[in-house]
Amino acid sequence: MPPTQCGRTHPAATAWCVAAAFLLGGCAVDTAPAAGTDARPLVLTTFSVLADLADTVGGGHVRVESITKIGAEIHGYEPTPSDLVRAQDADLILDNGLGLERWFERFLYSVDAPHVVLSDGVEPVDIRSGDYTGRANPHAWMSPLAAQTYVDNTVAALAGLAPEHAADFEANGRRLKEDLAGLLAGFREELAALDVAALVTCEGAFSYLARDAGLEEAFLWPVNADAEGTPRQIRDVIGFVEENDVPTVFCESTVNPSAQEQVALATGTELGGMLYVDSLSEAGGPVPTFVDLIRHDLETITEGLSR
Repeated sequence: MPPTQCGRTHPAATAWCVAAAFLLGGCAVDTAPAAGTDARPLVLTTFSVLADLADTVGGGHVRVESITKIGAEIHGYEPTPSDLVRAQDADLILDNGLGLERWFERFLYSVDAPHVVLSDGVEPVDIRSGDYTGRANPHAWMSPLAAQTYVDNTVAALAGLAPEHAADFEANGRRLKEDLAGLLAGFREELAALDVAALVTCEGAFSYLARDAGLEEAFLWPVNADAEGTPRQIRDVIGFVEENDVPTVFCESTVNPSAQEQVALATGTELGGMLYVDSLSEAGGPVPTFVDLIRHDLETITEGLSR
């Protein structure tokens, strides 16, 4: 890391450079791979969904790692000094942006690696409730349409990192976009055959998908770091469910479903299958890849709303 990085006076930069100096023996780090280690460029992402997207586009030409582990709640994640140590070796860092990883700002003060925001170019959906009113909803990757912008940004970032493989990145990105477009087309077709046009979830993570599909949307809280469902939030969602004759409500894998269970009990609706947003599953689980995650959620939503 150049001395000017550690010489900044921003408090966050100072704190993280002290940690780096303690763990690494100073700001200057020799990141050359040791003999026998993986010499491919290291791409570091902020969470597992982006890691799989980058790995799919990368096609084996780059090594991709996620800062947060599978199953982690990314909104309120607290980076550790060991995370910083890992980041020292990164040749490229990819994050979501749109205010999702506020903790990630610490890395920007302490790590000397190119940084690309994958949501750049997506038209944001504003949050319209709670303390987050007026802020951009950060969950744009949940839209098969907006996710194609993520793919384009990943292709461009990897081509800049390893231009000799640019053609492969472009071909992999093209196939991934075709998969996403096909999933969205099928979802729209199935929804057109249903009488229900409303989606109710725990977290407001499906605003971009709702925009894609022409669905009304309600949720208990806008961001998982918020709360676990206040009495007012629960009452508001109950009213929405009753007014819109919603047959099934949903919750996400990284949160406690108890508040949504109250909604289902009060309205006589069902609590549908688990949705995945912030994290993939392990390899043997239901959503080991990004495309699997989108496919699983679309099928789960369609099944629930068809009851």
